[in-house]
Amino acid sequence: MRHNKAVNHLGRKSGHRKAMLANMASSLIMHKRITTTVAKAKALKVYVEPLVTKSKDDSTHSRRVVFSYLKDKEATKELFAVIAPKVADRPGGYLRILHTGFRIGDAAETALVEFVDFGVDTQEAAPKKTETRRATRRSRARRQEAAAE
Repeated sequence: MRHNKAVNHLGRKSGHRKAMLANMASSLIMHKRITTTVAKAKALKVYVEPLVTKSKDDSTHSRRVVFSYLKDKEATKELFAVIAPKVADRPGGYLRILHTGFRIGDAAETALVEFVDFGVDTQEAAPKKTETRRATRRSRARRQEAAAE
């Protein structure tokens, strides 16, 4: 039973888990998209979304709070300068997790984590299908001759 188990420990001690999530969050902010396991993706979503909400208010205090979580000056600048203005009108749900299959080495379920406003929209990414007629197997000329007889 998992009574009162709010945090997925990811098989790590707390210091290792915090450092890993800080590094993954920095990579996500800098690259806008990363690939990881599903469990880490879900933990990362819980870790990053409050930081993005905090970054909407560009004050010294919020910058210091976000920096204390990310521990990366460049990622903090990117979050406040690029990401926060783009998601300013969004009330939440800044990240998208797309399941991508299983990893070859250990069959771990993998996922793509990306910012919703920076990701490629699935409708736009799909190639447009044009209406094309399939070539018939039989010649139309033979069919018309048979119908004329």
